[in-house]
Amino acid sequence: MSEISIIGAGAFGTALAVQFARFGHATTLCARSEKAALNLAETRENAARLPGVMLPKALKISSDPLVLGNILLLSMPAQAIGPFLRAHGQAISAKALVACCKGIDIETGLGPADLIAQFTEITPAILTGPSFASDIAKGLPTALTLACTDEALGAELQAALATDTLRLYRSTDVKGAQLGGALKNVMAIACGLTIGAGLGESARAALMTRGFAEMNRFALSRGARAQTLAGLSGFGDLALTCTSMQSRNFAFGVGLAKGDTDTHGKTVEGVSTAKAVAAISRTEGLDLPITRLVYAVTSGQMPLVDAISALLSRPLKEE
Repeated sequence: MSEISIIGAGAFGTALAVQFARFGHATTLCARSEKAALNLAETRENAARLPGVMLPKALKISSDPLVLGNILLLSMPAQAIGPFLRAHGQAISAKALVACCKGIDIETGLGPADLIAQFTEITPAILTGPSFASDIAKGLPTALTLACTDEALGAELQAALATDTLRLYRSTDVKGAQLGGALKNVMAIACGLTIGAGLGESARAALMTRGFAEMNRFALSRGARAQTLAGLSGFGDLALTCTSMQSRNFAFGVGLAKGDTDTHGKTVEGVSTAKAVAAISRTEGLDLPITRLVYAVTSGQMPLVDAISALLSRPLKEE
């Protein structure tokens, strides 16, 4: 039986820990502070991030990121991956290191798996796809992509991490998996802005479609495979995230369109990703109009009404 450690006791990390512990894995959930770890251990509930879900008795709680199992899952905000690996990367001796976040690092322009490769000697993997933490924690059927360039290691991780209700599909396209998960958050903000501004469902459908084309344009320019973007980690995640208020990025866009800029303490990965990708698009001359406008609106550089006007006034062309 695998020994699994999950770094990051947010909603998704907690949900995964609950799932693995329920199915008999030796699982440790590592909070980012001793105070948070003590609270989780005492209450057996992550009330702030995953209320109403009790932590299994078998689930161990820690605040030491180096108390590791043979499989280590990094479930922290994408912008925290780099600093964590700079501090601890050389001390990690786990057999496998799996990123469980969706974003692009502002400082380096790299995805989470790329950062693992940069700061450790461990072959990186990434677990991503259409999923809400509450569904995983409740044991509702969920399918995700597990991407790893090492096919043997990917198969081993697939067998170790899949459960009766968490179905994992294996891929070797790490670039495609991590970029699909990151870019769909930007499109979710755009769709939230669209619905929040009262532009309607037809406009959302159009934006999702053009956004998917934009995701492909960027990902393929960086060596991803189109079939990966058409799968769970791309189109599947896009469909879920752009259509539900459970999505932090979509809900943020809806709120922003209505004048509410409070994230209520939740990480909105699409904001940072839009900034990182917009910068790359300017440098490399990539045509990413939705991403650039999401960055302009979320950074306060452009009012939403002007962003809408800019999109509607783009030249007519073939699809």
